Amino acid sequence: MATTRSVVITEFGPPQVMTLASRDLPAPGAGEVCLRQTAIGFNFIDIYQRRGIYPLARPTGLGFEAAGVVEAVGPEVADVEPGDRVAYMNAGVGAYADRRNVPAEKLVRIPAGISDEAAASLLFKGMTAQYLLRKTHAVQPGDLLLVHSAAGGVGQILTRWATALGATVIGTTSSPGKREAARAAGCAAVIDLTDPDWPKAFLEATGGAKARVVYDAVGKDTLVKSLDCAAPFGLVVSYGAASGPAPAIDPEWLNKKGCLFLTRPSVFPHNADPATFRANAADLFDAIRRGHVAVEIGARFPLEKVADAHEAAEARAVTGAIVLLP
Repeated sequence: MATTRSVVITEFGPPQVMTLASRDLPAPGAGEVCLRQTAIGFNFIDIYQRRGIYPLARPTGLGFEAAGVVEAVGPEVADVEPGDRVAYMNAGVGAYADRRNVPAEKLVRIPAGISDEAAASLLFKGMTAQYLLRKTHAVQPGDLLLVHSAAGGVGQILTRWATALGATVIGTTSSPGKREAARAAGCAAVIDLTDPDWPKAFLEATGGAKARVVYDAVGKDTLVKSLDCAAPFGLVVSYGAASGPAPAIDPEWLNKKGCLFLTRPSVFPHNADPATFRANAADLFDAIRRGHVAVEIGARFPLEKVADAHEAAEARAVTGAIVLLP
């Protein structure tokens, strides 16, 4: 019988609530594969769940995405086989592990030329950017976009891909040190989000033009002011809560601020069935092949140092993606 080391939490709280435990791993069941994980992606939703902002039934694991090699397949598995390099981003929480049984239908093969680390760091973030740019709003050449946290993992992908589609992106960052990363990703201008008058700085950067779409992953600290940056009939997309849960918005505000649209989407409904997931992943991998999508891995942590990874992310000390290595 195989064994696995996995991160477990029994209470919500700071990074230290995460512990690493070993246990026996049963043989994969019907429709499952046993995956030896080689790289694990980190996402801010992991922090939200560890803190209890998005509460989970406990005890629970953490993490949504990983890449690795199929070690064994269970009955009724026909589309992958041992030795295949695969990745997933929606097999349920528990990706923080060195070995795991996952449903085969949740897997996508990693194309040649894409490393396991790149797949683990790109899939969740890249699929988030994919639905934001293709489904939430089909970005068109000439669109003016405001992207918060443009130097972060999703922010860099979103900016690069949107720019490749012909949009103009104005980004925000939380520290001067991240401005160059945002510019390198394609931002036409970068706004300091710690400046209380950042909406004024945004309008100065655009010559007074407002955004067709505002992509807001910050939440509590930015959402109300994000409404002031959207053009009439524009769209504000609240898709994260890095600073805490977004405040309630009175629908009448949307009317007074320009008949705006406000949405709170998620990556999982956009990839709810295997065929849709794999089609969207193919779109992402094509964008990677074309050079439209790339991400800098800002830090690598062994699985034993998962608390350090969370602390670095919460301190905004890492530019780009974080990868955990089993």
